[in-house]
Amino acid sequence: MVDYYKILGLKKDATAVEIKSAYRKLARERHPDLNCGSEKAGEEFAVISQAYRILSDSQERERYDLRFEKRGADSVFGTSNPHAYRMRKFAMQAKWDRAVDMCLEAERRETFERTQAVFTTVSLFLSTFIVAVFKPSLWKSFDGYAGRAILLTLFLIGVWHLATRLRNYFDLYTYQPKRLLESIIKDADEETKPFTRSTAWAFLVLGSALCLIAGLYLGVYTHYMIEDLAVFSDPRAHFDLFFYPPIAVLIVDTMHSVANKID
Repeated sequence: MVDYYKILGLKKDATAVEIKSAYRKLARERHPDLNCGSEKAGEEFAVISQAYRILSDSQERERYDLRFEKRGADSVFGTSNPHAYRMRKFAMQAKWDRAVDMCLEAERRETFERTQAVFTTVSLFLSTFIVAVFKPSLWKSFDGYAGRAILLTLFLIGVWHLATRLRNYFDLYTYQPKRLLESIIKDADEETKPFTRSTAWAFLVLGSALCLIAGLYLGVYTHYMIEDLAVFSDPRAHFDLFFYPPIAVLIVDTMHSVANKID
C-alpha cells in the first residue's frame, strides 16, 4: 500500500495546512510543464496529486488511515510472493494511469476555462468598440413587435450569460484580499489566484470604457464611409447600443463552445 505521507514528506499527524504546503512545494518541483514534459515527472506528479487528493479530504484521509493500519503481513499484497508482486505492480500502474488521466483532464478543463475567459473578455471589448463605431440601430429598423421582442430576448439572455460567465471567472481567477490584521491572526496561506477582485473589475470597466470612447471617436471620422448602411446605423448615439455587446458575447461564446465540442 502506498504511503502517501511519505510521498509528501509528512508525519501521520500532519495538519491540513502542512499537507497543502507540502503539496504546493512538490508540485512546483515535479509538474510536467516545468520538467520539459518528462514522462517520469508526469508519473511522480500524478502520485503527488493523488496523495494530496486523499490526505486533503478529511473523510478520504480517515478511510486511508484505517486501511493503512489494517494492512497485514498475511495479505496478498503484503507478501513477497512473485505473483503478489506482479499484482501489486499492475494495481499500482493502473492507479497511476488513472491519476495521470485525472491530472490531464483537469489540465484540459483549466486550459479551456482560461481560453473561454479570454474569448468572453475580448468579445466584450471588441463588440463594444465595433458598436460604438457603426452605431447599429436594429431596434429602429424593426417596425413590428416581433423583431423588437426577439432583439430584447437576445439582449436579456446575453446579459444573463455574460453575468454568469463573469461570476465564474471571478471565482476562478480572482480573490478578495484579506485585511492585514486578519491575515496575521489566521496565518493565511499565500493566494494562488492571479488577480484581486478590484483589479479585475477595474480592468473590465476601464477596458469597456476605453473601447467605447475609441469607437465613438473613430466613428465620427468614418461615418461617411458607411453611409450605405444608414438603414441599419445612426450617426447619433442611441439607447439600444447597449443591447449589442451582450448579444455579440453570447453568439461568440456559443460558437466557441460548439467548436470545442466538435473538436
